[in-house]
Amino acid sequence: MAYILISDDSVAMRQMLKAALLVEDHQVVEADDGLVALSLAKTHLFDLVITDVNMPMLDGLSLVRELRSLTDYQFKPILVLTTESDPDKKKLAKAAGATGWLVKPFDPDKLLAAVKKVLG
Repeated sequence: MAYILISDDSVAMRQMLKAALLVEDHQVVEADDGLVALSLAKTHLFDLVITDVNMPMLDGLSLVRELRSLTDYQFKPILVLTTESDPDKKKLAKAAGATGWLVKPFDPDKLLAAVKKVLG
């Protein structure tokens, strides 16, 4: 079981992510934008962060950069889950410090496989 933060401005997407993660008994905390996610990450130590790219207040790539600047998150896995499939966006995410990239709509089995892989 892992303690996972999911950040997405879509309620439906957060619900689908949470449902998929609960199958493996992960504990899930939700944030509806990057600023809320960053605030939560500063007060809780998550094992994994999954974030959308396009969000209000603080976008996902900026969130990844901000998390990587925090000592507790320098080496924590961060997965980017987005509708974006542009290779340049993937490069930007990697440069920001993202561990992996998943495209929406996601397959729950692939999501769980990716989570298992990055959590080791």
